[in-house]
Amino acid sequence: MRRIAAFILALLLPPAIALADLEVHFLDVGQGDCAVVLCDGETMIIDGGPYGASGKVYSYVRKTLNLRHVDYLVSTHPHVDHVYGLSTVLNAAQVDLVLSPVLQWDSRSFNAMLKYAKKQDAPVTVPEEGDTLKLGNAVVTILHCWPEAIRENRTNDSSIVLRIDYGNTSFLFTGDAEDWSEYMMLDAKANLKADVLKVAHHGSRDSSTPAFLTAVQPQYAVISAGRGNSYGHPHTEVLRRLETIGAKVLRTDLAGTIIFRSDGSTVAPV
Repeated sequence: MRRIAAFILALLLPPAIALADLEVHFLDVGQGDCAVVLCDGETMIIDGGPYGASGKVYSYVRKTLNLRHVDYLVSTHPHVDHVYGLSTVLNAAQVDLVLSPVLQWDSRSFNAMLKYAKKQDAPVTVPEEGDTLKLGNAVVTILHCWPEAIRENRTNDSSIVLRIDYGNTSFLFTGDAEDWSEYMMLDAKANLKADVLKVAHHGSRDSSTPAFLTAVQPQYAVISAGRGNSYGHPHTEVLRRLETIGAKVLRTDLAGTIIFRSDGSTVAPV
């Protein structure tokens, strides 16, 4: 199995190591995505939210969480509602590694991320499916990364999709991946089962197909969307699909920032 050089460690946890809590903070950034994963003193931030939320992201990283170092920064794809605030993170903390499905993109927000990553010598790399990373005692696996989708005008489908396994609990992050990506993962027989699903594309009907949700079977589904957004996210069809599989839906537009904690055996919002 392919690995990202210099960042890959053994998959199996030594039996003598006791699990501490893993926390995932789904920030309320309006119509966008930003999640902070904390485990054993290590940190991964997945997306940075849109224009207008950068001050909130900076304050949350620096003041609420008191972070000065981030092990992994993930730009799931280069759309502005996901990538804009990543420059803010790079100004708030030292970052070891940036993951992105592309290394070039014609936008000010993406190029700003590259600028600040270069300024602090944080490498930017395109991961491959099957790559694994260690985040404390958690294992992060790249399930999907399809850079070629951009050439087919399917930028959402270029999204990095990753799962985080912590003990017997798991989280699935999907970026804005749409139905093509979901079917590709299903065809590849990817390990999609997860306790907590970050619902793709803010709950758009173009994602979260019934077959995909059936494979994931999440106990909880988190939707990051802006209050009264013009897209109508989350779409009613998606909410019905989630209800059909028995997932408990939590929404940032209704609940604000949502925090989950796992002790390796159980996971629940706090």
